Amino acid sequence: MSQRPTVTRGGRRVRFAPRIDALLRRHTGQELFRLEPTTIGVAGADLMDALLRSRPANAEERPTFKPVLGRHVGRADAAAYMQALGADVRKALQRPLETSVDLTGTWPGVPHAYLRDLVFGQELGRLRILVDRRLELTPKLTWSAVASGAALLRRPDPAEPLSKLATLALGAADYADRRYALYLYRRVAAPICFTVAALVTNAVWLGAPFDDTVPNRQLLAEALRLLPPSWNILRMASPELTAVDDRIGPTDDVLLLPLLSHRDPALWEDPEAFRPERWADLDPDNHPGYLPFGHANERCWGRHMVLPLAERLLDLVRRDGLTVRPAQTVGRVELDGLMEVAEVRVTRG
Repeated sequence: MSQRPTVTRGGRRVRFAPRIDALLRRHTGQELFRLEPTTIGVAGADLMDALLRSRPANAEERPTFKPVLGRHVGRADAAAYMQALGADVRKALQRPLETSVDLTGTWPGVPHAYLRDLVFGQELGRLRILVDRRLELTPKLTWSAVASGAALLRRPDPAEPLSKLATLALGAADYADRRYALYLYRRVAAPICFTVAALVTNAVWLGAPFDDTVPNRQLLAEALRLLPPSWNILRMASPELTAVDDRIGPTDDVLLLPLLSHRDPALWEDPEAFRPERWADLDPDNHPGYLPFGHANERCWGRHMVLPLAERLLDLVRRDGLTVRPAQTVGRVELDGLMEVAEVRVTRG
């Protein structure tokens, strides 16, 4: 089948990496299909729901809290770090919008830096580096920053203006625990900036300049539909999956694909068009096949931070009349982590 191009508000086009483009062209509208000899793809809304209800995610399937150097990340640690991050985000959101802030330039790098400074701006330098985009270039950079920080960072003075997340991470007793704690700091602090920056960049590419009558939440829901930063969910082979559907073999991993279900013509009217107004009559928490933050059974803990931060950024975009530079008409979506439009040149309209 031929994939219709995504229709944006500004006449811009999305150019997907070849493997994503092939996935969209071959499998949009299909329920189940084989991707690789031991991997099944699933995009049918009802089947995705049944599979995700069949069992909870295991330790290797939890992206943020996979084991660290073989050390299991327990639910208590995961909850403590997410609660600390949540407190830091709420504190940052209490600040009034900046009267003067320059968000022009190349996105998503610009909004990532803004978010880092908004939430973690008072951190020590060796902590701030853990939120830097450049660490994504190779895992070795991340481990180097974590290891050096664990060796050189001292325990904080109670009077220092550290975030709750930093205070938690730096309270570790010895080098091994501090290295574990700083890696978890990276695991929760950086993704909040990456995800929000990707989401708002996608929204700007798809819809700027925005209609004043359309609320931020509708803009974000539609951006999450067409370009969900977290566009797949992995479940490793297990008897529970085979019990749901015998087309899934006992050694088959399953890759569930919200990217495809979000464009299924059986679920959406005019699925390739950016139409945020559709969300005036749809419920993003319950619409079949709509899983930008995972399944209702195990929704991403960070969504209650991602959406308010994204709305704050959109408030600034709308207030300052920011839009995509008119000369840029094609946006690339690469196959490297989060789904985001790369190198968007944002200017004042």
